[in-house]
Amino acid sequence: MDKGQNTGGLMSSAGLVRYFDSEDSNAIRIDPKTVIAFGLLMGVLVQLLTFVS
Repeated sequence: MDKGQNTGGLMSSAGLVRYFDSEDSNAIRIDPKTVIAFGLLMGVLVQLLTFVS
């Protein structure tokens, strides 16, 4: 490798870390338990519809 060549690594990901680390006050916040419950309900609904048809 050349000495002048930058391999990227941490320097290139620093902006992404800062972007994803920041909290947006306007963002929609959903509790993880709500997502799990919704997924389970959808699974049960699909199973019921499969059983009925």
